[in-house]
Amino acid sequence: MQVKTFTGSSSGEVLAQVKAEMGPDAVILGNRTYRKNGVIFHEITAGLERNPQGNPQMNVEPGIGWGEWQRDWMQIKEQLFALMKPAIQMSRLTPRQRVALEYLQREGVCDAVSLELYKRLLAQPGSSVLECLCEMVHVKTFGLDEWPQRLHLFAGPFGSGKTSTALRFALYLKRMNANLRLAFVNTDCLRGNGRLLLRHWAELSNLIYLEAADREQMQTIIDKAAALDLLLIDTPGLVRGQSLHKFLEELGLESKDLAVHLTFSPFCDAIQTQEFLHRYVTSLPTSLVWTKLDEAVSYGSIVNVSNEAKIPISALSYGGELQESLAPATEPLVWRLVFKRQIPGREAATNPPQRKR
Repeated sequence: MQVKTFTGSSSGEVLAQVKAEMGPDAVILGNRTYRKNGVIFHEITAGLERNPQGNPQMNVEPGIGWGEWQRDWMQIKEQLFALMKPAIQMSRLTPRQRVALEYLQREGVCDAVSLELYKRLLAQPGSSVLECLCEMVHVKTFGLDEWPQRLHLFAGPFGSGKTSTALRFALYLKRMNANLRLAFVNTDCLRGNGRLLLRHWAELSNLIYLEAADREQMQTIIDKAAALDLLLIDTPGLVRGQSLHKFLEELGLESKDLAVHLTFSPFCDAIQTQEFLHRYVTSLPTSLVWTKLDEAVSYGSIVNVSNEAKIPISALSYGGELQESLAPATEPLVWRLVFKRQIPGREAATNPPQRKR
């Protein structure tokens, strides 16, 4: 499919561009309205099935074909691992190692991770499975010691729990330090649910609520909120063709004192997760926050994503309540979740985490 994004001052103008360039068979894949330098823009992403006899000069937006390439590559990898599996001699592992590896495979840990773990176990005789896994999956516990940035931005797919995670982080930090001065900044100004939720809980918790729809408003907030300790920034979900890097650039945040926390739920298949990671990749300090853990039936995807993305896990989120439903991640909590399906409880969520050894 050929995909392109069109921008204009009105939705009618943009639709006319789509029709003129892509014809009546174009399919609307996504649309949004945003403000830049005080001006409102309308953006539509449209797609058209490839036609060998069509216009070969169509300017397709860079990176859009990544999803199709990734699907092809995933299929190739599956075939390669199918050929390699007979060479894995489970008898070379100890009984304890073999049981753990077989369990991880049943829980959805992918062939690439299983092979990497197998190689590490053979290269480090006598090592435990957990020791090797901790080298593959990193944890950087959320807290102001490990994450000293002043701005913390929450990003992720629609419905992954960005807004509730931002609220849970705020409530956790206030429990740890009641004198902490923080504010919410909502950049998803066109959607009502998250906006109302943030404003409501900010008022109940005596926290400041602010909105920034463009670079100018964001810079004004950062300048005027210099006396605050932390700004927690909520963002909209990104559709196919958009990227977090570009979004941060539009808001003027690409070089700020900023940490990004990606919210993911362990439900998506490998191809969809790869697309999300590609969409939300940045060069800024980044962590993974695993959400909706109480709704999942297995947690192998946590190992897959954390190992491949090389992004540390900072927190674990669960339950429908905002209070006491976030646990700063530690290695014991992560591995009890993966191996025992044990979701962090009240004690884990309220006690300050121990530093990683």
